[in-house]
Amino acid sequence: MAKQKSSVKERFRIDEPELFDVILLNDDETTMDFVVWLLQAIFHKNEFESEEIMWRVHITGKGVAGTYPLDIALSKRDAAHEAAEMEHFPLRLEVEPHKG
Repeated sequence: MAKQKSSVKERFRIDEPELFDVILLNDDETTMDFVVWLLQAIFHKNEFESEEIMWRVHITGKGVAGTYPLDIALSKRDAAHEAAEMEHFPLRLEVEPHKG
């Protein structure tokens, strides 16, 4: 008996997850050094990127710490809030849909 070729082709569609920005908000108490450290420790930015983001937050009032799928964005936001609380800083971060 001859083997029959299958005429069924499987097609997979992989949807990219929706992305969200973690936004750092400026305040008058959180130090610039802490923000730079936070960006390196939690968001894995290098020194140059960290300082650039810190200055953007300082000058404009907010800056994007990173862009991630929702669960990662929320996790990083929560970790940053926890680190700020431990140092008694009122740092606030928000998670917003990415507009890119």
